[in-house]
Amino acid sequence: MARIGFIGAGAMGAPMVGHLLDAGHEIALHARRPEAARDLLARGARYAPTPAAAAAGADFVCTNVTATGDVESVLFGEHGAASAAPAGSVAIDFSTISPIATREFASRLAVRGVDMLDCPVSGGVKGARDATLSIMVGGDAAVLERARPLLAALGTTITHIGGHGAGQVVKACNQIVQVVNIEGIAEAMLFAVASGLDPARMLPALQAGMAGSRMLDLMGPKMAARDFAAGIEARLHRKDFGLVLEAARALGIALPASEVVARQLDVLVAHGWGRDDTSSLLRVLEAAPLPRVGRAGARSRGG
Repeated sequence: MARIGFIGAGAMGAPMVGHLLDAGHEIALHARRPEAARDLLARGARYAPTPAAAAAGADFVCTNVTATGDVESVLFGEHGAASAAPAGSVAIDFSTISPIATREFASRLAVRGVDMLDCPVSGGVKGARDATLSIMVGGDAAVLERARPLLAALGTTITHIGGHGAGQVVKACNQIVQVVNIEGIAEAMLFAVASGLDPARMLPALQAGMAGSRMLDLMGPKMAARDFAAGIEARLHRKDFGLVLEAARALGIALPASEVVARQLDVLVAHGWGRDDTSSLLRVLEAAPLPRVGRAGARSRGG
C-alpha cells in the first residue's frame, strides 16, 4: 500500500483515483471543486484542502489537471504540492502538457529531492473507467519501476519512452495521428453525403479496407449518427494542438496537416462546440462557406 496525494478529480482523474482505492492505496485527494470528490471520499479517500496538504507525507504525488499552467500552479504555486512533498517521493503527472515545461518542472522538483515521471495517458474516459489506459512514461527507468505497481492499476500498456518530457512528446505524437485522422474521417463523411451516399452504408467498406482504423471505428458511427456527445471534449484537443505547434516552432519544423487541424479546432470552439466531441469537426466542414468556381476554373472559398 502506498500513500498517494492525488490532485484532480475530473472525468479522467476520478475513475483513476477509484482504481487506486480499489488497489488498497491510501489517497489524500485535492480537487478544485470539492463536490467532484464526494463519491471518492465516500469510498475512503481523504479530502485535502490544498495541493500541499495532499502531498504531505505522500510516497507519490499525482497530478491530473488540464493545462501546463495548471500543473505549475498545483506544484509550485501558493500551497503547492512541491512545498510539502517529502524528499524521496515521486511526482507523477498524468496531464497532457508542454514537454519543455515538463523538463523544467522535473529540474525544480529534483532540487527538492523529489523525482518526477511524466505519464500522459491515452484511452479517453472509457480507458480511465476500464483501467485500460496506455501510459507513456518519461523519466528515470528506476523511478518508473518504483511507480509501476501504481500505474498497473490504471492501464494495460506502460511504455518507458526516455528521459523527462519524452512521455509528453509521444502524447503529442498520439494527438497528431488521432486528430488528423478525425479530420480525414469528417472530410470523407462530408464528401460521401455531398455525393448522395448514406455514410452508414459506406462505413463497413472503409473499415474492411486500408482506411480501417480504431479511430474510424469510433468516430465514423458517431458522425454517421450525428452523435456529438463528448467522449473527449474537443476543447482539450484544441489545447493539445496548441502544444504541438508550440513545440514544432521551437524545433524549427513544419507540420502542415497539424496546422490545418488546429485552425479547424479553433473554428469548432468559436462555434460553441468546444465541450462536444471532436467528431464535431464534421459540423465545422458543414458550416464552412460554399466553394465557388473562379474564372480560370479553380475552386476557391466564397466569403
